[in-house]
Amino acid sequence: MPSSPLPSALRDLADHRAVHVAITDLDGVLRGKRISPKKLEQVLATDLGFCNVIFGWDINDQPYDNTELSGWTTGYPDATVTLDPHTLRSIPWLDGAPFLLGDLSEGSLAAACPRSVLRRVLAKAEHQGYRIKAAIEYEWFLFAETPDSLAAKHGTAPTPATPGMHGYSTLRPGNLAAFVDELWTACYQFGVPLEGLHTETGPGVYEAAIEYTDALVAADRAACFKYLVRQVAMRHGMIASFMAKWRDDLPGCGGHVHQSVEHLASGRNVFAAAELKDAEQRRADKGLADAYLAGQLSALPRILPLLAPSINSYKRLVPGSWAATAMSWGHDNRTTALRLLHNRLETRLPGADANPYLALAACVATGMRGIVQGEKLKQQATTGNAYDDATLPPLPRSLASATRAMRTQQSLAAELLGEEFVEHFLRTREWEVRQAQCAVTDWERRRYLELI
Repeated sequence: MPSSPLPSALRDLADHRAVHVAITDLDGVLRGKRISPKKLEQVLATDLGFCNVIFGWDINDQPYDNTELSGWTTGYPDATVTLDPHTLRSIPWLDGAPFLLGDLSEGSLAAACPRSVLRRVLAKAEHQGYRIKAAIEYEWFLFAETPDSLAAKHGTAPTPATPGMHGYSTLRPGNLAAFVDELWTACYQFGVPLEGLHTETGPGVYEAAIEYTDALVAADRAACFKYLVRQVAMRHGMIASFMAKWRDDLPGCGGHVHQSVEHLASGRNVFAAAELKDAEQRRADKGLADAYLAGQLSALPRILPLLAPSINSYKRLVPGSWAATAMSWGHDNRTTALRLLHNRLETRLPGADANPYLALAACVATGMRGIVQGEKLKQQATTGNAYDDATLPPLPRSLASATRAMRTQQSLAAELLGEEFVEHFLRTREWEVRQAQCAVTDWERRRYLELI
């Protein structure tokens, strides 16, 4: 038992039978377990052990054969997980069971832990005199399937929960009224307050905007939101999918990252410079906002796998898809990679499949590099349809090409996110490319099986 008392928020957990604890892997999937309140009291003083394979296997639990931080050669020892008391929340669909997030703060694997990567990036920004605020908005599809029924279909041709293309619908939510009501309520009960919720265009697709807050809390909320949506959907006989693009004739699912930069001393938001009365201060803050945007814009081709991490991510990054295909920015322009609003920057490249910790870390790190280096915004704002502007530098169109670009110029990402993390992450994306290269798809069978 620890010699010091439990934090006040955790003292009454002995009334619960179990405490749920979780950590996100490199793909943003929550990996967790239940522990007893007695065990929690111990680990809050001594930390918790998780097998280090959580950073040494892919989304399908296949161990990587090319990594060193976690792999067969390590013997898969326990990694030391530190639970964060500030992440305590109650799971409403499990009678208020307590839930805590954790990360790795020591040992070699701390370099690979996505939440730890983001914490280091934010700590560096604070050391430079800035605080980052953020929020992530998600789109996802709902299917009238269960895990068993989807498995019986071999994971293909799921049935959407509602038919037709009906964005911003006042009609479709009535088809799923019980789900929508429970989702809205559960978000607040689970510490993931929403600004808004509506249908998007497509059968069974929804979008939610999570409330703006400090950046680390924003990423925690995003990870918890995806977990919550899946759990509530299952309670209503559905499956929720955050896949970037599940069908070629339908829009993809975005995971847009909103961010703003505040002066630590004054709390003044540099992206709200236009509201300042002092002309000199207005110019200075606008210069900082432009530098943040410029730093992120110039780095996009070298960090793209952090924003678009899967093979499927790049099926969404095509013209006319509401997702960017080139290095571009614009004022309130949804066809560009970076959309500048009156008090924040929206990075529109990430899909709903991106790891929220790594996507936010990449955005902040490259933006702050722009501020520190005084980077100038040389590219003009795109007006109108960015897809029609052939002068815009194109972005990589596949995970293979994006990973090669990041590998070739990995010194930038290593400088910002840590050499050990970047090397480990790149090897996991190279593994993902290899798995795809070996796969025979339904498209290939339809195209070649009979006729070739």
